[in-house]
Amino acid sequence: MSSATTSPVLQLSGVGMRFGRVHVLQDAQLRLFPGEVHALMGQNGAGKSTLIKVLTGVVTPVAGQMRLGDDTGWPASPLHAQQQGISTVYQEVNLCPNLTVAENIFAGRYPRHPAWQGRRIDWAATREGARRLLARVGLDIDVTRRLSDYPVAIQQLVAIARALGIDARVLILDEPTSSLDDDEVKGLFQVLRRLREEGLAILFVTHFLDQVYAISDRITVLRNGRWIGEWTTRELPAQALIEAMVGREMGPATAPAAASEASASDTPALLQTEGLARAGSIQPTDLVIRPGEVLGIAGLLGAGRTELARLLFGLDSPDAGMLRIDGEVVRFSNPVDAIARGLAMCPEERKTEGIFADLSVRENIAIALQAMRGLRRPLPLAEQREMADRYIALLGIRTPGAETPVGQLSGGNQQKVVIARWLATTPRLLILDEPTRGIDVAAKQEIMDQILRLAAQGMAVVFISSEMSEVVRVSQRILVLRDRRPIGELPAGSSEDAVYELIADEHV
Repeated sequence: MSSATTSPVLQLSGVGMRFGRVHVLQDAQLRLFPGEVHALMGQNGAGKSTLIKVLTGVVTPVAGQMRLGDDTGWPASPLHAQQQGISTVYQEVNLCPNLTVAENIFAGRYPRHPAWQGRRIDWAATREGARRLLARVGLDIDVTRRLSDYPVAIQQLVAIARALGIDARVLILDEPTSSLDDDEVKGLFQVLRRLREEGLAILFVTHFLDQVYAISDRITVLRNGRWIGEWTTRELPAQALIEAMVGREMGPATAPAAASEASASDTPALLQTEGLARAGSIQPTDLVIRPGEVLGIAGLLGAGRTELARLLFGLDSPDAGMLRIDGEVVRFSNPVDAIARGLAMCPEERKTEGIFADLSVRENIAIALQAMRGLRRPLPLAEQREMADRYIALLGIRTPGAETPVGQLSGGNQQKVVIARWLATTPRLLILDEPTRGIDVAAKQEIMDQILRLAAQGMAVVFISSEMSEVVRVSQRILVLRDRRPIGELPAGSSEDAVYELIADEHV
């Protein structure tokens, strides 16, 4: 539907928001038209999440105006926003896995049985209503089964169906594809196109540029809490979009240098596995990691990448095989043993396994080093502050200060804090599991550049990412996994197509 012939269903102008003395939004703007998918883009910390909180009634701004249809004013609460027709589906499915699909869709607003004067739930109407809403997103599933019986992609569509159940005029999707594989993303996009044709206004927040250009009609860019511009997708090429987000031209990261076979074989292995395996997690795996190397671990979702990383770091115990450090056979009973040997790991789930949200940036950075020293040798406060300030500057962590609770930072900056924590331990081998998941383009490049700098200084790095372009870009060797087993190794300079071809090869 052309915006030239319609009025916005929702319009924000002059939005200002601050937390304490920190201005997180200044003169922000947004227009959403019916029958369009509108991408909201910006670096982590640009103000996207705060703008969503404004739209959904979580916070009330200190300045600006909101118009929804013919009404003006800010939603007073998330419930009020839903009553106005604004629905949100978040990155992590916020439903109850122990309830049935139908119960999840109607929780809090169950149809009532007229024969009982509204005192009992009308379960037949609940099930029928759930089927009708699921049909809008192209799903025909058993609504009486528990939500946990279905994969994440189905759960995401159930969350969208629930959002549509309030007669939504605006649907906000916050990183809806972060846990989906390529085929599942295509299926979701088919649903979004169908909803777009029905006239729904969809706000789409993502860090995947290819997805922006695959589904979006219009793009709004925020930078440092300010509105930078609004464009139709066809008039804003990807490079121009990146430059609008970061405020400068972005050059490519330096490609990793491939080590010669002679020099590689002459360098003693830092870590080596022989037939390392765990039932149900990863089949026997042989690998060698040398100082100064970036070893990429590639594979589709479920290939066993994280499972292998957990074995290397002592989070899980192997059933078979052996692990050597500096040629010596070791067996890690827990991650403390791995840390003592110079290993460090940034986990995939930073919110649940990485950050301590209520602790400050300083405390989050210092905590691993303090654990290495033990309780009897407390790290002096002055040393903690110096270390925190150094890594804030080194990694470009955007924070009001070292004493700011890390839970108040954007996802990309939280990720940098986790990386800083482990760099502070001066590890010999750093395992990075999805280090750029859910963070913006500029932050991704900064992290990958830092990885290459660390390798150049002699640190070994294991790099795991679902984005194949990142794996081939930074890795000197790539171990390819499929169905929880290694199927081959590729050298530096290999293309994404070469990785996918190896994964698809039926003869390996």
